Amino acid sequence: MMIISMSPYSSLFPNHSARFLSPPKPPPICQRAARITAAIATMNSSGDKQQCRKKKKALTPETQFRLTLDQCSKNKDLKAAISLYDSAVSKPSSIRMSNHHFNSFLYICSNSVSNPETKQSSIEFGLRVYENMVSGGTSPNEATATSVARLVAANNDGDTAFELAKGVGNGGKLRTYGPALFCFCRNGDADKAYQVEEQMETIGLQLEEPELCALFKVSVEKGNQANVYNYLHKLRKAVRGVSEMTAEIIEGWFRGEVASMSGLLKWDANQVKEMLVMNGGGWHGLGWLGKGNWTVQRTSIASDGQCLTCSEQLVCVDIAREETEAFAYSVASLAMERESQSNFKEFQDWLESHSEFEAVVDGANIGLYQQNFAEGGFSASQSSLLQLLIICIIGVINGPLLSCTKNVSGHSLRVLTTES
Repeated sequence: MMIISMSPYSSLFPNHSARFLSPPKPPPICQRAARITAAIATMNSSGDKQQCRKKKKALTPETQFRLTLDQCSKNKDLKAAISLYDSAVSKPSSIRMSNHHFNSFLYICSNSVSNPETKQSSIEFGLRVYENMVSGGTSPNEATATSVARLVAANNDGDTAFELAKGVGNGGKLRTYGPALFCFCRNGDADKAYQVEEQMETIGLQLEEPELCALFKVSVEKGNQANVYNYLHKLRKAVRGVSEMTAEIIEGWFRGEVASMSGLLKWDANQVKEMLVMNGGGWHGLGWLGKGNWTVQRTSIASDGQCLTCSEQLVCVDIAREETEAFAYSVASLAMERESQSNFKEFQDWLESHSEFEAVVDGANIGLYQQNFAEGGFSASQSSLLQLLIICIIGVINGPLLSCTKNVSGHSLRVLTTES
């Protein structure tokens, strides 16, 4: 290869008008190094191919079956799963089906029922797998019951789905009972849906928005005003905000004729007030009060808590008395585990004898709040709790409690200290 370079001075120096250049040859050492590198790369490539061939040859039938099944599950390929299962059943001596294998096939089937094209074949194949699983002596578990319940519920057999869920016992989950619950609600069988909910609460399951929305909807459809009221409050306690679908169902109820006719014309105002206090001020729980059409509007709340539609001001509410007692019990149980039972019992007895106080605050924790004072002093004026406080300062020295009353920023502060 030659490169011709023309000089701008060719007219002045005709004998030197062109220069012939050739690329420099690499040193012999570089050539040898390049050959060695290429040879090593070729050896590695051939070695990798040989290792891959060895690995493929080393796969046992069970390993290959497991890998193929996992791939079917990942891709949700029902057709390939049916073919793989039939192949394995035809050769029982080479493939031993385990609980994981059966559950994987059932999982693929339960995910295929939502597709109208594969719904019927997935139900038939899934039930065949389940029958072979039980007849073969493989014990089903919660995942098995969930998948089969989805299959039978897709076939509108809510009763069987419910029985499968109950068969799991206390190991049932929301997903286990969901198929039966949604099946009954979808078919308008409210009474059976309520039975499923009761069973779920019996084993300690907390219903979430999808389950509560389904129960609320079937109650609206049946005109069951009492259950509509109950599920509204359950939604209020369970979720911070509802989905658009749930909001539309709620709006539909309040715009309906049944809602306008529901409610008492006479009620005890004192009882309502008492129940409001018991429930923390947020709701009375006595059902619908009054009759007439509801005004339903979507609105927004300003930053100061005022409704931009009706101009009502939002206020803070406390938790219900029942929730307060449950919280107090859990705190006491935790304290009994960490502290000496006798000491904590004495503290409980002291609280009972001083029940006139509104709040009890742990001085050890309050003292940590912005503690930039001389000798670790406590500034009540900087505390956000400017109400009647009882600061129990637990000291090393035991002694009777002495009390003194101080006035801080117009608020009464009762300080209890130990006598040194």
